[in-house]
Amino acid sequence: MLPLPLPEGFACGVDEAGRGPLAGPVVAAAVILDPGQPIDGLNDSKKLSARRRAALALEIRAKALCWAVAEASVGEIDRLNILQASLLAMRRAVDGLALRPEKALIDGNKCPRLDCPAQAIVGGDGKIASIAAASIIAKTVRDTGMRALHGIYPVYGFDRNMGYPTAFHLQALRAHGPSPAHRRSYAPVAQMTLW
Repeated sequence: MLPLPLPEGFACGVDEAGRGPLAGPVVAAAVILDPGQPIDGLNDSKKLSARRRAALALEIRAKALCWAVAEASVGEIDRLNILQASLLAMRRAVDGLALRPEKALIDGNKCPRLDCPAQAIVGGDGKIASIAAASIIAKTVRDTGMRALHGIYPVYGFDRNMGYPTAFHLQALRAHGPSPAHRRSYAPVAQMTLW
């Protein structure tokens, strides 16, 4: 069943989380905000505390006209490269919306192939409310997933570093080698001798 069309001018904001980490999927979100229910405090997720992000994520899920989350797996990242995997996750998120947007506003300088017009906006997560909302949803979903991966592979400290190459994470990689959650195409992982 095709998603229902929205009134003219309704756009979705799209952003991803997790391009830089050495482990875990890249997660994208697409959000169509309800102009009748504004949300105060939306901003680039990286500029918000974890507690504020969590509170805003709940509010976005409750007030948005619709939202969707999708990911590209570690295997897809290694096979396609991180840019193409990010665009794939974004396309999946937009395709997952229950309502069809008139336009997609994408954070960054590249657009995925979509069934609707798309516009790339550099720094969009700090300029456009719907992109900021997508940034918050993507980041909170990815962080939850990384905490779950920590339960499976606790030696890497994913609950604290979210897969980013902190000193502790790199030391754990040297000591234990990569886990199945690591991106083998990333240089710090590829350079490890234990496989």
